[in-house]
Amino acid sequence: MTYPELCMVIDGERVRGGGRRTHDVVNPATGDTLAALPLADPVDLDRALDAAARGFRRWRHSTPHERAAVLQGAAQLMLERQDELARVAVLEQGKTLAEAKVEVLMNVGLFNFYAGEVFRLYGRTLVRPAGQRSTVSREPVGPVAAFAPWNFPIGNPGRKLGAPIAAGCSVILKAAEETPASALGVLQCLLDAGLPGEVAQAVFGVPDEVSRHLLGSPVIRKLSFTGSTAIGKHLVKLAADDMKRTTMELGGHGPVLVFDDVDVDQVLDTMVAAKYRNAGQVCVSPTRFIVQEDVYDRFRSGFAERAGRIAVGDGLDPANQMGPMANPRRTDAMERLIGDATARGATLLAGGGRIGNRGFFHQPSVLSDVPLDAAVMNEEPFGPVAMINPFANEEAMLAEANRLPYGLAAYAWTRDAGRQRRIAREIESGMVGINTTMIGGADAPFGGVKWSGHGAEDGLEGVEACLVTKAVHEG
Repeated sequence: MTYPELCMVIDGERVRGGGRRTHDVVNPATGDTLAALPLADPVDLDRALDAAARGFRRWRHSTPHERAAVLQGAAQLMLERQDELARVAVLEQGKTLAEAKVEVLMNVGLFNFYAGEVFRLYGRTLVRPAGQRSTVSREPVGPVAAFAPWNFPIGNPGRKLGAPIAAGCSVILKAAEETPASALGVLQCLLDAGLPGEVAQAVFGVPDEVSRHLLGSPVIRKLSFTGSTAIGKHLVKLAADDMKRTTMELGGHGPVLVFDDVDVDQVLDTMVAAKYRNAGQVCVSPTRFIVQEDVYDRFRSGFAERAGRIAVGDGLDPANQMGPMANPRRTDAMERLIGDATARGATLLAGGGRIGNRGFFHQPSVLSDVPLDAAVMNEEPFGPVAMINPFANEEAMLAEANRLPYGLAAYAWTRDAGRQRRIAREIESGMVGINTTMIGGADAPFGGVKWSGHGAEDGLEGVEACLVTKAVHEG
């Protein structure tokens, strides 16, 4: 398949080369260079800011019908271009084609949901004595700087673009330099559906340069970021200098509580597939399996056996269930984390190493009896490794689930209805899946607590994050 020519999109113009610095986009299945991506210089970023300021002045006055038409039109175009969008995502990110197609459908559902929500951004009139009038309205916050990572190269840009556009904001998107063509494909669907060119921009560049330039401008009124906790903390500090609003979807370290009243095989069939989705490069990936002692041996042996059967290879081959990791940084991280854990006494039940010498493939890996001071038990692994440890009872299992400062997604498996309610109440997480891994949806808020961030994307909350409240009192 031909990989598209890369560019930035500023004020409706496709900006290419011109002596700019470039970044080589690499196919993680082969290590081969796909194309050179032009990187923004300060003049480009200033152009994008100027366009965003003009775009906001225009789009804030758009009608709900206009915004809905763009979002619905883009959703329809994504459906029509599903195969093309998905194949590009596989080429530059590595995930399987089936997973990439699901990402496209995720955006379709989200854009269609937002197209409906634009008609429900209500205000209210307060009760006042005769001759007085007080109203509360919600208005678009202003131009948004949105930063999207590489792990969901279609879905993350869709989230970053959809909510501001639904709210009446303009947006400057900086998607990951590793996966630019996917983001550009999503933006092109919006532009082809009638979005004015000045309303949404796409820039790429040296991340620290771009973030400092955009967040240092008074034009930007909101930051939306998905990525690591460390970078998120840095960006929040930059945003605080100008009191910009923030939505931060940061790292996780998903605990999975498995109690002894479950069907072990059913849990394994569900959770092993979830663990190795996108090679474990998922912020809500299940990572720490906290298993009650009576079913521990069955669970860890069954997990390792299933992990060993996963077919790993090029994501374009439908026979493969897991593709490569997205870049060499992740394979290096896996070697470091697994090596540290085994050196501290953990048992390696499956995998543990790279596959081949071409591309960034890594074996689906399973560790058991992992000491709590191992690095992999305390920092987000973001890769195809599961850690399985035994615990005696519900109290100890909840303590381990809440031990870390992360709180994005958590999972629990039990048939006990009372225990289900206790876990839902006690576990410290923005999203909880009880007897399911389905914790997201177009109509459901997606976000975390503690070091996993604040605010939410998706659902009504995703649009409301791009709105400010105004109270008007008339005498």
